[in-house]
Amino acid sequence: MENQNTRPIVVSGIRSTGHLHLGNYLGALRNFVEMQEKYQCFFFIADLHSLTTHPTPDHLQDSVRDILAEYLAAGLDIEKCALYVQSDVTEIIELYLYLNMNAYLGELERCTSFKEKVRKNPNNVNAGLLTYPTLMAADILIHRANIVPVGKDQEQHLEMARNFAERFDRMYGTQLFPLPQAYKSDKPLVKIPGLDGNGKMGKSEGNAIYLSDTPAEIRKKVMKAVSDLGPTTPNQPKSEPVQNLFTLMSHVSTPDTVEHFEMLYNKCEIRYGDMKKQLAEDIVSFLAPLQEKIADYRGNEAYLRDAARLGAEKARVSARATLKLVREAIGIRSLF
Repeated sequence: MENQNTRPIVVSGIRSTGHLHLGNYLGALRNFVEMQEKYQCFFFIADLHSLTTHPTPDHLQDSVRDILAEYLAAGLDIEKCALYVQSDVTEIIELYLYLNMNAYLGELERCTSFKEKVRKNPNNVNAGLLTYPTLMAADILIHRANIVPVGKDQEQHLEMARNFAERFDRMYGTQLFPLPQAYKSDKPLVKIPGLDGNGKMGKSEGNAIYLSDTPAEIRKKVMKAVSDLGPTTPNQPKSEPVQNLFTLMSHVSTPDTVEHFEMLYNKCEIRYGDMKKQLAEDIVSFLAPLQEKIADYRGNEAYLRDAARLGAEKARVSARATLKLVREAIGIRSLF
């Protein structure tokens, strides 16, 4: 068997703010399931990151359990990867502190995501938002990751993590941190559009189909999806909202179904109501086996606890080794 310690190290996490959606599953989770076979993977639930929006204690705990169940149902194997809750690995918090000592106000304030959050929520400009990239860097660097799967909106955070790693090594004369690279798949990146006619599916956009949605909720959302007035000439280029519907259909429906509605569109005979009904039923069918697994895991609290404990133990082995080297480089040593 291949020694896992010789494999490139992958780190990725998701905030514990609500359920995962269809875009998370198709765009990320299915890749993670493949990656755990080839890499040494650390996948985590970022409950500390979610504190910037001040969730209630009960909601925070429920969200952690929900996402852990959804990760497991998607096919992540606790024997093949480290699947853990961020706050269970307290070494991350210590590294976050050290990195903050060498992170500068100007570079943090220039971060695009910080400026966007300030614009959207001017009454909640907390220090956690400002140092969000530093905590994300700690998540990555604590395992000395080589590869980080990131979306377009996270590329700047990865670049900042690289900057913090380089700065640490330069300041303390070490070669401790490899420079993490964005994951480059052999396959085309999957971008799942939302139901609002533009952009990608996302929690904050209110345009998502969640893995937890009931069939009735899925049907209601899809029937309200944005479209247009329909084509007026044969083979007319599709508007973005309509192309989004076809893109969704390409992921959940049979090729024959997609071909049928393409033909109707090109002949100017399409009825979007019929297409949406078909799309909704296909999403319901596509998610049904996954939802059954989620319910099984979510109902087994003992297994979720054991999975989280095992993941934390694996992650802490890696984190402790890194933190030992970090402390030695800085000069933090116990006097007794």
